[in-house]
Amino acid sequence: MKRARVAILISGRGSNMAALIDAAKRPDYPAEIVGVLSNRAAAPGLDIAARNAIPTASLAQSSFADRDLFEAAMTRVLESWKADYVCLAGFMRILGEDFVNRWLGRMINIHPSLLPAYKGLDTHKRALADGATEHGCTVHFVTPGLDDGPAILSARVPVLPGDTPASLADRVLAEEHRLYPEALRLLAIGKVRFHDHRHRSDSHPN
Repeated sequence: MKRARVAILISGRGSNMAALIDAAKRPDYPAEIVGVLSNRAAAPGLDIAARNAIPTASLAQSSFADRDLFEAAMTRVLESWKADYVCLAGFMRILGEDFVNRWLGRMINIHPSLLPAYKGLDTHKRALADGATEHGCTVHFVTPGLDDGPAILSARVPVLPGDTPASLADRVLAEEHRLYPEALRLLAIGKVRFHDHRHRSDSHPN
């Protein structure tokens, strides 16, 4: 089985990255993690990747004159790993349109809400403030709009009496760790594909 080559972008601890690495250790998993790139040299996730014998790299945007040069350097690293797909796992930078379009249909992200609800930051706090009874997470294709690409998979969790942003985040994160590897699996086997900026397409292999 030819496995899809996947690079992961992180900024911090990379718990979703770790879930993808663990999934890729299974012999029947259709993707392999070929590199982890961070915009922070001190990101704890880089150590996790290195302990799993995965190539790592770090690039600080502040070292470049502008975002275009930073993202061009990112592209060179990703291409050196011959990545077929890119997974964002807590990468805390808004990506430029040129970079996104270069990877359009091949770059995915996991967001801690049931999109299109609560795009952006502080999703758990905002859900509680609104009195939401249900929350969750969504894996979606990355498009130039913030958290705006077509959804691949989502998972729901109930909002419980007495929930705090932290307790709600913990339950959502457990679902993220389950959901992200499954979404990547579907993408790697061609079960789901990017169609346009609003829709995905689902294939049904015989």
